[in-house]
Amino acid sequence: ASLKTVNYNPHSTPIGIEQISSEVPEDFRLLQNYPNPFNPATKIKFSIPATPFSFGEGLRVRLTVYDNLGREAAVLVNENLSPGTYEVDWNASEHSSGTYYYKLSAGNYSETRKMILIK
Repeated sequence: ASLKTVNYNPHSTPIGIEQISSEVPEDFRLLQNYPNPFNPATKIKFSIPATPFSFGEGLRVRLTVYDNLGREAAVLVNENLSPGTYEVDWNASEHSSGTYYYKLSAGNYSETRKMILIK
């Protein structure tokens, strides 16, 4: 597995993104974070399939966390990724308890899920 870097966001602490499988998935998938509820860190797993746009430099993938008012709380991934399955750790120790939403965007695909931070 290769370790990739993520863009730094001063409002959160992404621990990093790791490709956990280079096997090419058939579909986009955004899985429920684990654990949920969490304190203070959680894991988010997602899959990027092969698309006509995913070859060469890869497909632009963005994984963003929003608070319950829709404000951006963290950008965990914002880079080109090749097809595969990835896992991102998010340390939310700088954030208050509450409901957060995480959104995966890649090409025409977009999916959002809910997670709960309890301190």
